[in-house]
Amino acid sequence: MPVERFPIEAGHIMMFARSIGDANPIYYDAEHAASTEVGDIIAPPTFVQAGAQFDPDYRLRPKIGEPWLGSGAKPTGIQPVTESGGESEGSGGGIASGLHAEQHYEYHRHINPGDVLTATVKPGETWEKHSKRAGLLSFSEAITEYRDQNGELVITARSVGVRTEKPVTG
Repeated sequence: MPVERFPIEAGHIMMFARSIGDANPIYYDAEHAASTEVGDIIAPPTFVQAGAQFDPDYRLRPKIGEPWLGSGAKPTGIQPVTESGGESEGSGGGIASGLHAEQHYEYHRHINPGDVLTATVKPGETWEKHSKRAGLLSFSEAITEYRDQNGELVITARSVGVRTEKPVTG
């Protein structure tokens, strides 16, 4: 998810905290936040995931006039493409064979209102395992570095995805 400009606004922090059910006043009450060790409103730990909405190519971001994940009559709204180029009805390839396996964050400092972040993504490690039910599991890691308006590293996010060789059936 390369994001060229992710402005951090207090209202966005408050709405994100509400959406995840976290009522901690450090996420919205400036007076309370000023009385804490941190001294300012900060963003919740997973807030940087909202940066995807600033990436015009993010595959889960709804695009006006285009089918998107969750928008259609079928379970995903987007049909995976088979090797022959046609749409797949089952859970064979494409979207159905990939899973988000892990997410890790390393925090170098808090995110505050007024920050403007950029995100750069680089590949991490890859490895494979064998599964009786899904065949070969191919794991890949992506490292996202979030830097502030001064170029300083704020958060390092590590995401692990896994692709299955064959669909897992019940």
